[in-house]
Amino acid sequence: MSPNVAHGSHEDVSSLLSFTTVLQYECDEGYVLVGEAKITCRNSRWSSLAPRCKALCLKPEIGNGNLSVDKDLYVKPENVTVQCDSGYGVVGSQSITCSENGTWYPEVPKCEWEVHQGCEQVLAGSKFMQCLSRPEDMKTALQVYKLSLEIKRLQQERD
Repeated sequence: MSPNVAHGSHEDVSSLLSFTTVLQYECDEGYVLVGEAKITCRNSRWSSLAPRCKALCLKPEIGNGNLSVDKDLYVKPENVTVQCDSGYGVVGSQSITCSENGTWYPEVPKCEWEVHQGCEQVLAGSKFMQCLSRPEDMKTALQVYKLSLEIKRLQQERD
């Protein structure tokens, strides 16, 4: 009895004059072979267990963040942790696993800019500067503030 494999197939590649059965395994698209691709049966015993076909997951796209293990392809049941850049927070599950059907479970999270408490509607002054977690944001913040003053001035002129 030849060992079958889920998500794959095998073919008998034995030579006609041999008393040994040789099976060659291949996986369906989206799956990768784990184990020996060829197994032989001699004296009613298989040389090794049949290989397995494991689901492949594509590298998840994470904007403003990165992965604990960085590869192009992952194999079920590989697990990765999402780490967001400074100032960004994980929205969703930080830990995701490659599942049977080649998708990530739970859903791939997002890294979103964190608004610090009390900074939601801060428009001016020293408090605004305290709300910035990255020094490089200071220049942009000052430009935005300058623009907001300019817009306010133009609106007052119009009224």
